[in-house]
Amino acid sequence: MISNIDDKSSAEIFAALASPVRLQILLWLLEPRKHFPEQRDGDLVDDGVCVGFITDKIGLKQPTVSSHMKKLSDVGLVRGQRIGNWMFYKPVRSHIAKIGEELIAVSTFEG
Repeated sequence: MISNIDDKSSAEIFAALASPVRLQILLWLLEPRKHFPEQRDGDLVDDGVCVGFITDKIGLKQPTVSSHMKKLSDVGLVRGQRIGNWMFYKPVRSHIAKIGEELIAVSTFEG
């Protein structure tokens, strides 16, 4: 278990990332201006990406995308906020960086 990642087990985090759909969405959210059009409500970086844009880009139904976003949110990889009638999601970069640091530490461990 990765010990420094906000009490989330590594199994939960890696299970969330094991889905190609969730991994793709997370990669898009890390560079929102590159992958999504400007939004009428909310800034792509500061406020996150509207779930409607994520749904359109990934080509799945909105309830399916919302389920994927909940799993990413539950393990702390993204944060959602409601603006008006829509949910907006952005990556939790500090959490993602911690995961990367832990992976590097594990990969260089000589035990």
